[in-house]
Amino acid sequence: MRLVDLLLPEFDHEMASTRRVLARAPDAQFAWRPHEKSWTLGGIATHLSNIPRWGVSVLKHNSYDLVRDAGEPSVELTSVADVLARFDAHVSEARAALTEITEGELIVPWSLKRDGVVMMSVPRIQAFKSFAISHIVHHRGQLTVYLRLQGVPLPPIYGPTADEAH
Repeated sequence: MRLVDLLLPEFDHEMASTRRVLARAPDAQFAWRPHEKSWTLGGIATHLSNIPRWGVSVLKHNSYDLVRDAGEPSVELTSVADVLARFDAHVSEARAALTEITEGELIVPWSLKRDGVVMMSVPRIQAFKSFAISHIVHHRGQLTVYLRLQGVPLPPIYGPTADEAH
């Protein structure tokens, strides 16, 4: 079995689950934050919409430099429709990049740098799982707490929730 065939089901599941959670974000609460040091609900939703694009970067480049490659900060989106449109576009790009990559390209070293200094170097497959999949799971969990605090019913992710049995 090819490595990508192991990754695709996990990627598809996590992206579909994330989309279901994002779809529950109430537009009227996008400016709300649970604590002064926390992101706004719209900020975390925007961040989630961008994470799949990081997977594209990992799959198409051998490294990422936090200083040299960082572009302009992402503008916080203001509606769930905008978040879902961006998320869907980035998921589509990431899935296409994943289906096009070769086995050999998945195991070459990928590096995270800061101003030219290598902070970590891991096989590309590990970087993709960490920066695209695990990262989205982490922030999706944060968003579920935000939604719960706003009284929004949570959709199933890995099974039933207290709000939905299926």
